[in-house]
Amino acid sequence: MHKLSIKEIIKKINTEEPFHAIADDYSFTLKIDSYSHYICGAVHDGHQFRKELWSNCLHTEYDRWYEEDPATKQMVQNHPIVIAGCDSRFEYDLNRAPEYAIYEDAWGKELWKAPLKADTKNRSLEKHDNFYRVVHELVSKIESKYGAAIVYDMHSYNWRRWDREVPVINLGTSNIDNARYATFADSWSKILSQIELPINTPVTSAINDTFQGNGYFLKYITQNFKNTLVLATEFSKIYCHELQHIIYPEVVYAISQGLKNQLPLHAKTFYDQFIV
Repeated sequence: MHKLSIKEIIKKINTEEPFHAIADDYSFTLKIDSYSHYICGAVHDGHQFRKELWSNCLHTEYDRWYEEDPATKQMVQNHPIVIAGCDSRFEYDLNRAPEYAIYEDAWGKELWKAPLKADTKNRSLEKHDNFYRVVHELVSKIESKYGAAIVYDMHSYNWRRWDREVPVINLGTSNIDNARYATFADSWSKILSQIELPINTPVTSAINDTFQGNGYFLKYITQNFKNTLVLATEFSKIYCHELQHIIYPEVVYAISQGLKNQLPLHAKTFYDQFIV
């Protein structure tokens, strides 16, 4: 992996050069083994939190971890194109529009002891902007190369805060073009429910049950690219113990293996059917 500037990353994308990079501000990683017709994203995988923010933050390190999506990058690490955030959503949220990306409060609790200064916010928003500059170039390259693209937008959610039974996997599709793409969402949901996991509950999958797919990553790509489908895919945190701050690596591995086998097949079905 190489540390690259945004300009260098974009240049490599434009020339279709495979590379593994971390942005020179250490805010996100991008791995491109080959320029395939599908992309995997994990915008909330990051946990980094700038040291200058520590003393002003009312949330603990555990509070932040609880609301992030740990291990979502690891779930898709086997795929040819993976872009993932390194910074915590508590610094700036890549799944929110820039004007809402910096929290004032988070999940009902004030976040800062004192309001953030403008220059502090701007440093974070510059990283948000850089990420989307690269996303734009990446999706543009794949869509222009193949005529269409599909993006698997990986997330997780805290199932323990729900007071009802919830699915192990939820797809949010309210902001995709369902007239064109609903069959691909349905087939992806069915495929996900067939992944075998070492957990003591059936692997259930649903569409628009716990979340509806309202994130900015999905909306940005959908609004800027006519022929790219983004599937917001959320695993409930059955792969960790939310309350004890423990990751279950055997479950993460099983998810990654299931996706390694099934995700490319689904992407090929999309490519074959949509392009033809």
